[in-house]
Amino acid sequence: MCHALLYSPGFLSMLLHIDQEFAQQARELGCPCSGALHRSDYPRKPRDCPAAVRAQHCTRLSFCCAVCRRRVTPQSVRFLARRVYLALTVVLVSARPAGPSPAAAALGAALGVTRHTLARWRQWWVQRFPGTGLWRVACAQFMPPLAQASLPGALIERFGDSAQALMRLLHWLSPISVAGSSAAASVTLPDAA
Repeated sequence: MCHALLYSPGFLSMLLHIDQEFAQQARELGCPCSGALHRSDYPRKPRDCPAAVRAQHCTRLSFCCAVCRRRVTPQSVRFLARRVYLALTVVLVSARPAGPSPAAAALGAALGVTRHTLARWRQWWVQRFPGTGLWRVACAQFMPPLAQASLPGALIERFGDSAQALMRLLHWLSPISVAGSSAAASVTLPDAA
């Protein structure tokens, strides 16, 4: 089951590798003022990260320009904006069926996700995510259309629940990990969409 990926150090290490590639691309693009970019990572304390890989996921990769001091933060498959849980957790736990099912209760308890937090995540998926540039650009490309009320579960169904499919989904969601990102214009959907 895809929830096993939440505890997979190998899968989480692959996500870190993707974030490092995003960071390298951002560094190569440089700052608009042509100044040199220096590493200036944000400290993070991901609540759901297994102890074996926690040290690798305690920073959000970022840069600061030596000239204008502008911050350049690349996209991320590990973090959705400023959330303290890993993106994989936010997607998978939010996709659990609503209600007090034993599986949802066990997963939430294991990860320390309170009912209040889960309700906030579900509200974000249904009310705020549809207003993002990513969704506005891509929603019309899903055929048949996805029901907004069933996000993110509908996205997981469309992309698939294998490790490779979830990695593609997190990659697809990565533009929303950066405020004001214009990367939403280049979204690509899974082959099954």
